[in-house]
Amino acid sequence: MKPDAFHRGTARQAGATGRQRLEGYTAAMAAHGLEPSDFIISKDNSASSNARPLGPFFYDYTVFVGGENFTVTEPNDARFFEYFLDRILAPDEEPAPLKHDTLFSRLARWMAQPI
Repeated sequence: MKPDAFHRGTARQAGATGRQRLEGYTAAMAAHGLEPSDFIISKDNSASSNARPLGPFFYDYTVFVGGENFTVTEPNDARFFEYFLDRILAPDEEPAPLKHDTLFSRLARWMAQPI
């Protein structure tokens, strides 16, 4: 993900702090076998925030990778990158089931029993 490929859109550009964080995210992506240059992230003012008299409160971040894309609405760059990094670092497999019964699992088992 080249720094110039990040903010293509209608919203303001990222500051120096955002660019420093971007370098950390590109390193995390490379460490997980992802090619950062395959990703383009566009930041636009959220459609729901355009009616506000004080300006945008949320932004739509659209991530383009390969022939696909997805959009996430977040209030700022830090929240978006937190979400994005969590998705990058997410395990490919489902987490192992809990070893102990939780209140909800006991209730669900009880509700599933025939009357």
